[in-house]
Amino acid sequence: MANTSANKENKVDIPVTGMSCAVCASHIEGALGTTKGVKSALVNFAAEKAAVVYNPAEVSLSDLSAVIIGQGYGVSTSSITLPVKGISCAACVSNIEETLRSLPGVLSASVNFATEKAVIAYFPSLVGVRDFKRAVRDAGYDVVEAEKGEDIVERERAEREAAYQELKTKVMAGAFLALPLMVLMQWHHIGLSQIIPLSVQTNHLIQLLLATPVQFWIGRQFYAGAIAAARHRTTNMNTLIAVGTSAAYFYSIVATFFPKLFEIKGYSAEVYFDTSATIIVLILLGRLFEARAKGQTSEAIKKLIGLQPRTARVVKGDLETDIPIEDVEIGDMLVVRPGEKIPVDGIIREGYSSVDEAMVTGESMPVEKQVGDLVIGATLNKTGSFRFEALKVGRETMLAHIIDMVQSAQGSKPPIARMADLIASYFVPAVMGIAAATFIVWYVFGPAPSFTYAVLNFIAVLIIACPCSLGLATPTSVMVGTGKGAEYGVLIRTGDALEIAHKVTTVVFDKTGTLTKGSPEVTEIIASGVSEDEILTYAASAEKGSEHPLGEAIVRKAQEQGLVLKNAGKFNVVPGHGIRAEVDGQVILLGNERLMTGDGVPVDTLKTAAAKIADQGKTPMYVSINGQASGIIAVADTLKDEAISAIKSLQALGIEVVMMTGDNRRTGEAIAAQAGISRVLAEVLPEEKAENVRKLQAEAKIVAMVGDGINDAPALAQADVGIAIGTGTDVAMEAADITLLSGDIRGVATAIALSKATMRNIRQNLFWAFAYNVILIPVAAGVLFPFFGILLNPMLAAGAMGFSSVTVVSNALRLKRFRPA
Repeated sequence: MANTSANKENKVDIPVTGMSCAVCASHIEGALGTTKGVKSALVNFAAEKAAVVYNPAEVSLSDLSAVIIGQGYGVSTSSITLPVKGISCAACVSNIEETLRSLPGVLSASVNFATEKAVIAYFPSLVGVRDFKRAVRDAGYDVVEAEKGEDIVERERAEREAAYQELKTKVMAGAFLALPLMVLMQWHHIGLSQIIPLSVQTNHLIQLLLATPVQFWIGRQFYAGAIAAARHRTTNMNTLIAVGTSAAYFYSIVATFFPKLFEIKGYSAEVYFDTSATIIVLILLGRLFEARAKGQTSEAIKKLIGLQPRTARVVKGDLETDIPIEDVEIGDMLVVRPGEKIPVDGIIREGYSSVDEAMVTGESMPVEKQVGDLVIGATLNKTGSFRFEALKVGRETMLAHIIDMVQSAQGSKPPIARMADLIASYFVPAVMGIAAATFIVWYVFGPAPSFTYAVLNFIAVLIIACPCSLGLATPTSVMVGTGKGAEYGVLIRTGDALEIAHKVTTVVFDKTGTLTKGSPEVTEIIASGVSEDEILTYAASAEKGSEHPLGEAIVRKAQEQGLVLKNAGKFNVVPGHGIRAEVDGQVILLGNERLMTGDGVPVDTLKTAAAKIADQGKTPMYVSINGQASGIIAVADTLKDEAISAIKSLQALGIEVVMMTGDNRRTGEAIAAQAGISRVLAEVLPEEKAENVRKLQAEAKIVAMVGDGINDAPALAQADVGIAIGTGTDVAMEAADITLLSGDIRGVATAIALSKATMRNIRQNLFWAFAYNVILIPVAAGVLFPFFGILLNPMLAAGAMGFSSVTVVSNALRLKRFRPA
């Protein structure tokens, strides 16, 4: 376990994975021992733990974990997302993060103001969920918890809705009380004293009665938040509001009961009950608008969750029964009828249909499905009925993974957000200092009644300062941007990827399966002395039992043309050359030139055609019938339909496009020329892909790598931004920062364009948030008064503060208009 000693040294036992011998332990010990800030390190191979004594001021747990991982080993960590209630500003975010990070065993803690969630990475052997919940509550906030069997997402939604309704009720009640306060304030000025005579003392007492419930019931949350922050010797936005409105309220009480204290030099006592009440109502009104707008930023998640069917029709014996989706188990046989949603992921065992997979791929055209094809839960069955076997259920379905990835992205912070959080952590204390200085300057140097001026300007400074807009500037844009990406089949895993993607200067495409379809096709047939159908029939009949991709392509072509295949005998594979077989009494050779030459078949008349085919990046396969060269079948892994337009879109953005392939240079350059790519990295072995990406980065390029296979995973991890094709392997998708669900590589340009739009939106938000505070705080302090006689009414300050947060969120919502080029 971890503890902190008096000399500020921490001891921690880090769980290590991947050690196979004592030498491994020695390597880790050596690496940790030479790390700055580490006093001692002892690795126990048997216990699989590293006992480290370190100075937390010089090195963090995250740094220590990175050292171990850098040596090629793993660290056993867990991650959890906690929905937190009571976050009111960016200062709250900093307070919660610092509280969580102070717990022993916590690697990192990131709180998102817009989603109101804390994402915590930690060592489960040192700290647990109970510790996190206790720490959050001790800091003055609360954690949303679901009852047993209750969906946490649904519980969170219900609590947010309840909080919104409570806020709405308080705003309406506050407005009902504040309006008569404003009338009473102007009672004598608008002539009402002639109709209903009220003494000044009576007027002030009525205002006190109306203002008190606004101050302490409607504004209770500000006091609760401020007191909780004070317990931890910190401040937040609640502190500013509580102190500011309390100053107006208690000043007015003194003026009500002891008016002679202020009756100097001809000035009579004034009360500001209407000011304190109106400030509270306006701030809550701003929060109401903000909550509504924040709800709109998470629409993408709501839409995804709404896609999930509630029930499934399971087949048991001869009976079909509707059961809750939660009760479906792997291996269950399910029935789907036309117009119904597919409940879980599975494989068709009986029947056929067309399925609308737009929710996953973004493609509007239905996909034909038959026996043996995979189906995805929450997609829409269009025409036929079918039975399928459940393969993935619950949290393992593709929809669940998509929701998790989007939520993770929305909860993550790009580097630009960390800067805003850092500023926000110093913001409230700085504003308190400015407000105190404002009070002193006005009290000492201000005109009579200087105390009144000092109080009003003190209140204005506290109320107008808005750490909310700073805290919302980045997460709201990230939420809308990642949600919009999900709509177009582009899943962005982290805020870092979202920020870096707009800086990309070079995109590297793996060839096979990424730029090309990944399955060879017959592109042309050249016949000599026989018909094309004859050549294809003999070649396909000979290859009928073959599992070679080129042979399968020839058989598939023959079947597409409706040719009747014959039985082959004496089938023989000639490694590296081709095949030999007998079909209908004819000796068939199918393969390269060396196969023909070895069997004495002259191919001189076909060499020119074969060379031309090879120059186009295709594979020429000679066909011989009974010792006569009868033709050539050209087979190629052809470009995807969208490849050329995808490359043009990237080049239009000023991005260099590179193709990486294991093929020989001639074939690689031929394919690249078809796609419009000028730079080719050819003859690259799988283990060399990451090194080639590293070389491009050494040229001062920001590199995005696009791939689909297991052998692409190291290169995807090495790249500044890794982009995986969703139709590829799970390993590639795990290593990538961005996943293109549909496999459509036009999504690369969409991801980069979305990143550019999101970062532009974030900068606009940050500019507004900074400009608002930098300009209006001095105005509230009264800097314009000596020159123009202008002072900012605290009520206007409250309105401006609420308006600034709403403006930031509304600007983020403009991203919902994003459309791919």
